[in-house]
Amino acid sequence: MHQPLSYLAPAGIGPWGVFLQQIDRVEPYLGELAFWLETLKRPKRILIVDVPIHLDNGGVAHFEGYRVHHNLSRGPGKGGVRFHQDVSLSEVMALAGWMTVKNAAIGVPYGGAKGGVRVDPRQLSMGELERVTRRYTSEINMLIGPDKDIPAPDVNTNEQIMAWMMDTYSINQGRTATGVVTGKPLSLGGSLGRKDATGRGVFVAGVAAAEKLGVPVAGARVCIQGFGNVGNAAARCFHNAAARIIAIQDVSGTLHNPAGIDVPALCEWLRLGKALADFKNAELIAAEEFWGIESEFLIPAALEGQITGNNAGRIRTRIILEGANGPTLPEADDILGGNGVLVVPDVLANAGGVTVSYFEWVQDFSSFFWSEEEINRRLDKIMTDAFAAIWAKAQEKKVSMRTAAFILACTRVLEARQVRGLYP
Repeated sequence: MHQPLSYLAPAGIGPWGVFLQQIDRVEPYLGELAFWLETLKRPKRILIVDVPIHLDNGGVAHFEGYRVHHNLSRGPGKGGVRFHQDVSLSEVMALAGWMTVKNAAIGVPYGGAKGGVRVDPRQLSMGELERVTRRYTSEINMLIGPDKDIPAPDVNTNEQIMAWMMDTYSINQGRTATGVVTGKPLSLGGSLGRKDATGRGVFVAGVAAAEKLGVPVAGARVCIQGFGNVGNAAARCFHNAAARIIAIQDVSGTLHNPAGIDVPALCEWLRLGKALADFKNAELIAAEEFWGIESEFLIPAALEGQITGNNAGRIRTRIILEGANGPTLPEADDILGGNGVLVVPDVLANAGGVTVSYFEWVQDFSSFFWSEEEINRRLDKIMTDAFAAIWAKAQEKKVSMRTAAFILACTRVLEARQVRGLYP
């Protein structure tokens, strides 16, 4: 008998436990493919590395890094790299699993992977950050490659980090390999539209959901948790569609203005290096009040595990658009569903980023680059088509959008696993 990975994270404990619970929920809908379901409960490979660097003060610091390949049945691994002081193996395993599901749900030919380094980048100089990035890339060098595993930006990483990763890999290979990462600067083969792609995808999914529920986007009230690339881009898209962004929360504080926060002014405020909590166009409220604000759209775009059994019952919104990965715990899903809240899951709502990463990868291989208009047109079509398919499956099986997305994705992954068979 095979044993679960209980030594890593028992079901229900930590992000990996949440992922296992989500996988278990789709088993009754998989038919004969359920025979292969254990495949999705066991990452294909896990690499844990030491990342030592010289500090500016002459000392040496050690950081722990990870790269996880969850499943490669449908193609090379794809998933971001995050630098955060709370990165853990359970988290990276779960994020890799969600990437497997996300890539299959929207139909891009990738498997799921993820990486991270347990480090607070705010405590590092630019030189130290570069040394962490290059050493980490060297340590995971044997796993990554344009046709093996393609990292991308995630929490606290950006196009500069990707440039260093690409350069480090290229030096070790003795050739320039632009396709080893996505989310790069345009000068190194990056794609137009990539920076805002995840937030734009959240907006596109929101428009599709609103149409199904008969909720007008113009004038709709929007609350956003997290104002990094995803929350920022989603806010601008909704603002441009005449919605009102009435609450924004980040680590510095929570802003509330029922008449609508001036999003362009806030973006300029933050660009100047000022804190969100110090913005004068809105009232600063207690963090816990954020979840009780009445709205049409709620966008958790920070870290996982934010919507729990403790706060889900207080949420008063029509539609939740998961801009972050894994922001809603399974028990919260059940509460929200019982209260009539439509949750558009992360594996669909925030898939715009990996979709345009796929476009970037294709452009790098062909050395032929598309216009931003073409990028956005293709992104919008993939997102709306995926939403329609998942919505139809949810109606057919009378399940949540998350379970429907997992049904479609797991079916595609396990069909590939079944056809490929086992070797030897």
